[in-house]
Amino acid sequence: MKNTAGDRPRYIKIMWRVFAGVWAFILLFFLFLSMGWLGFMPSFEELENPRSLQASEVLSDDGEVLGYIGLEARSNVTYDQISPNLINALVATEDVRFYKHSGIDARSLFRVLFKTVLGRHGSSGGGSTITQQLAKNLFPREHHSAVGTVFSKFKEWIVAVKLEHNYSKQEILAMYFNTVDFGSNSYGVKTACKTFFDKYPSELEVEEAAMLVGLLKAPTTYSPVLHPEASKERRNTVLYQMKR
Repeated sequence: MKNTAGDRPRYIKIMWRVFAGVWAFILLFFLFLSMGWLGFMPSFEELENPRSLQASEVLSDDGEVLGYIGLEARSNVTYDQISPNLINALVATEDVRFYKHSGIDARSLFRVLFKTVLGRHGSSGGGSTITQQLAKNLFPREHHSAVGTVFSKFKEWIVAVKLEHNYSKQEILAMYFNTVDFGSNSYGVKTACKTFFDKYPSELEVEEAAMLVGLLKAPTTYSPVLHPEASKERRNTVLYQMKR
C-alpha cells in the first residue's frame, strides 16, 4: 500500500500558496481599481465636490417656489431640513444597519450570495447600502455589460468607503435624498415633497414619508399619480418595515 503521508506537507504548501495567491490578486485588483488604472475612479477633489445638476429656483415675492430653471427640477436641502420620518423610513427600508457599517455591509453581501445567488430567492433583498447607492447616483455606471456591471459594482464599493471617510452619516443621508429620482420629473427630496404633497421635506408625516421612500424602488410602478393602489401597498410595506 502506497504511503501518501509524506505528500501531505506538499499538498498543504500548494493549498496555502493558492490561498495567498487569490488574496494577493484580490488586493492588487482593488488597488489598481482604486488608483483608476482599470477605468474611471473619482478623485478626492471630486468626492469633496460631487457633481450635482441643481436647478435655479424661481421664487415669488413671499418666498414660494414657482418653478425651476435647469436640466433637472432639483433643489438641495441639508440634513436639518429633512423630517426624521423620512430618515427613519429610508434606513428601515434600504439599509437597516446604515449606522453600523462603513460603506459596505458584509452581512447583506453574504445574504445576497447564499439566498439570492445560490438559493435563487429573488425576494431576499439587495446588498447595496445607502452609501453605495449614493456612489452610483453621483458617479453613474459607464458600462452595462455583465463584466462592466461587475467592475462598476466593485468601484462603487471603493467610492462608498471613501464617502464614509469624507462625510458624516448625516451628510451622506442628505446627499442621498438630494440625488435620487422620485419620478414625475421630481429629482431630489425637496422637489418630490413639493410635487406630491405641496410641503417641505421637514413637514412630512409618517405615512407621507413612507410613500415617498417607497417610490425609490420603482418610481413609475409605485407612482401615486399613475398607480395609486400599488403606491398604497408599497407605502404599507415601508410602514411595516419601520415597525419591525
